[in-house]
Amino acid sequence: MKTNKRVGAHVSTSGGVFNAPINAKAIGATAFAMFTKNQRQWNAPDYTDETIERFKTNLKANGYTPDVVLPHDSYLINLGNPDPEKRQRSLDAFIDEMTRCQQLGLCLLNMHPGSHLREISEDECLTLIANGINQALSTTEGVTVVLENTAGQGSNVGYRFEHLATIIDRVDDKSRMGACLDTCHSFSAGYDLHTAEACEQTFKAFDDIVGMSYLRGMHINDSKVPFESRKDRHHSLGQGTIPMVAFEYIMNDPRFDNMPLVLETIDDTLWPEEIKLLHSLEKRHS
Repeated sequence: MKTNKRVGAHVSTSGGVFNAPINAKAIGATAFAMFTKNQRQWNAPDYTDETIERFKTNLKANGYTPDVVLPHDSYLINLGNPDPEKRQRSLDAFIDEMTRCQQLGLCLLNMHPGSHLREISEDECLTLIANGINQALSTTEGVTVVLENTAGQGSNVGYRFEHLATIIDRVDDKSRMGACLDTCHSFSAGYDLHTAEACEQTFKAFDDIVGMSYLRGMHINDSKVPFESRKDRHHSLGQGTIPMVAFEYIMNDPRFDNMPLVLETIDDTLWPEEIKLLHSLEKRHS
């Protein structure tokens, strides 16, 4: 069956970023996510020309185009940090990640918006994040910043669609802004996915508040924790609290065509099966 759904997973870059397309192909993915460097360290060696060339060669050889790759930035980065010194360190790291995407010929970079650390208001935090993005966009080119919604754990912002809309509104170059919806985060934050009708309402809310035109990808995850728990605990598909109808809705809605739909589920040995499972949910049209 011909499909316009690009489904994959967040694959390993062990041995070099150029291995990511090979690892994605091995699990039957038609899209993938990756880290451009070690996500738990501030610094990493610059790419060599050989690394960049091998990545581009492997990307093309395995049938991927840049728009189906959704790189994720480091977990350490917090553009909303109230501490100016720490915020600058995050900004430098973020610009480095944007530059790495640019060098690899990729056009997207997924980020968690940031945290106020209970030291400033949410609105002040959102302004700091937008300011940081403005600086990053002004020193790079060709890469879109993709804001991911969060579960609302701790002091993280981004758990309301309004937060994403506010950041985008305060960024000067909106042509290089996008959003990524994580099903686990949405569900934990209180956006209902229990039924097809609930999904309709949730995605209508996103469209009304942010705009579906900004959606650049999705993270397809089940949740270990109940609805509206405000906790970020991913689970394998069909093993958590999000009904399968939510994933069926996504797989049959053309608004989610031709964008990376990325698994970040907890058991990577199940990814080939989960990719097949998602495609099996697509309605067969004669």
